[in-house]
Amino acid sequence: MSQPSPVAERDLTAAEPDPTAKQVNSEKKTDSEPVKPTAHFAALHAQIAEALSIAEFGVPVTAQPESQSGVLIETSRNRLTLSTFDFWTAVSVSVPVETPVAKGYSLLHFAQLKKALAAMAAGETKAVAARTPVSLAGDLLATEHITVPITALDIHAFTHPPEAVPAMATMDAQTFLAQLNRVLTTAGRDDTLPTLTGVQMTLDGGTLTMAATDRYRFAVAEVTAGATIQPPEKPLTALIPAGVLAPLAKRLKAYNGPMGIGIIEDGDGTTARATLSMGDTTVTMRPLEGELPRYKSLFPTECDTSVQVDRATLVRAAKKCQALISAKGEKGSPVSFAWGDDGALTLAPRIGTADDQARTKGMTIPATITHGSADTVRGNILSHNPAFLLDALGTFSGDTITLHIRGMEEGQTTKPVLLTGGPDIAGDGYRHLLMPVRIDLTR
Repeated sequence: MSQPSPVAERDLTAAEPDPTAKQVNSEKKTDSEPVKPTAHFAALHAQIAEALSIAEFGVPVTAQPESQSGVLIETSRNRLTLSTFDFWTAVSVSVPVETPVAKGYSLLHFAQLKKALAAMAAGETKAVAARTPVSLAGDLLATEHITVPITALDIHAFTHPPEAVPAMATMDAQTFLAQLNRVLTTAGRDDTLPTLTGVQMTLDGGTLTMAATDRYRFAVAEVTAGATIQPPEKPLTALIPAGVLAPLAKRLKAYNGPMGIGIIEDGDGTTARATLSMGDTTVTMRPLEGELPRYKSLFPTECDTSVQVDRATLVRAAKKCQALISAKGEKGSPVSFAWGDDGALTLAPRIGTADDQARTKGMTIPATITHGSADTVRGNILSHNPAFLLDALGTFSGDTITLHIRGMEEGQTTKPVLLTGGPDIAGDGYRHLLMPVRIDLTR
C-alpha cells in the first residue's frame, strides 16, 4: 500500500540551548560564598500550589548544573515571584502574599518543595488543605502543624531567566486556546525534523496566525488580536515547540482572562524569544530554528468540487472503518470515500483482496455538492489515513464540514483536500489541509 505524499519537507537542524544567559549574582557574593536564603512569605496553600504547578513548565527534567532544577523565589512589597528556566522555557509567576521581610530571595529545589507542600496538607480534606496557611522563612516551609527545611541550591550556578517580552497584542484566552488546540493536532513528532515539531505564530497587525504541519497535514488558524503598542512595521514570527504549548494549553484551559503575546527579534532578523502573558504569569520561550514552508501557496484558492458532509455521520463511519482495519490486522490501510453512479457518497475501509474490496459496502454519508458538478467525482475515490481523518474531523465542531477537492486523475484524488467548517474555501478562521493516500487501482 502506498503512503501519503508529504505536504512539504525540509532538511533542518535542531537548535541547541544557550548556556550563556545572564546568571544571578545576588548581593555581589563571590562564587565560593554560599548565599543564605532570605525569601519570606505567608500565603494560603492553594495559592502556592497553583503557582508551582505553572512554574513547573520551566523546570528541566535533568539539570546541569543541579541549581537549574530549582525555583527562584523572590519576595518584596507583598508579592511573591516564582521563576524557573530550562534554557528553552522561562516561567515567571507572581502572587500577592504577605511578605514580612522587605526583600528576599531563595533558590530552592523545585521537586522537593512541591512534594513537601503537598505532604504538609496530607490527611486534610481538599477544602481544608486549600485554605491552610503556609509560610516560608528562607528555606523553612511551615504550616501551623509542621515545619520542614527545603534543600537550598547554589544561586551562583543558577542561570537567570531572560526578561519577558512585553505584550504587543492581546486576545481572548479561550479563543486563543481553542484555535491553538486545533493546530497542535497537526504538529510533527519526528525529532529528526525539529522545525516541523513547532507551531508557527505570526503577529501581523490585528491578527495572530498559528500554523503547524507534519508533512501529511497542515492546519492554519487565526485569532483576532488588539494591539497594545504601535504595531511593528513588518509581521513578527516565532516557531514555538509544540511540546511546550500542548501541556501549557491543558494547564490554562480554565483561564478566562486576556492573553498577551510579544515577539522580539535579534539584529539579524531571527526570533530571539516570544512571551505569552496571562495576568501576572509570563511564559517566555526560545523558538525553534527555521520556519515552516510558505503555506499560502499550499492552500488552494479554487477547487473542482466542494462537498458538504454531515460531520457526526462521517465521524461514526471513520471510527467503524478504523476498527475494521484493526480487526482485520491490516494496519496502515486507508479508508476511501467513493461516489457511486447515483452520486451517493460512502466511506469504506480499504482492506482485503481486490475481490474483498469489490464486495465491501461502505457506510453512506449524507452529502451535498455546493460547488462544481457531481460528474467530477462520480465513479472516483478519495482515500485517507483513518487516524489523520479522525484528527481533522475532531478539530471542527459544526454539524457539517466541507471537502474542497482538486486533481481527480485516473479515478482518484491526487492533490491535498482542504477541509473547512463553512462552504467558503477561504475558511472562517481555520483551514485544514489533508494529503490523500495514493491507491494502486490495478491490483
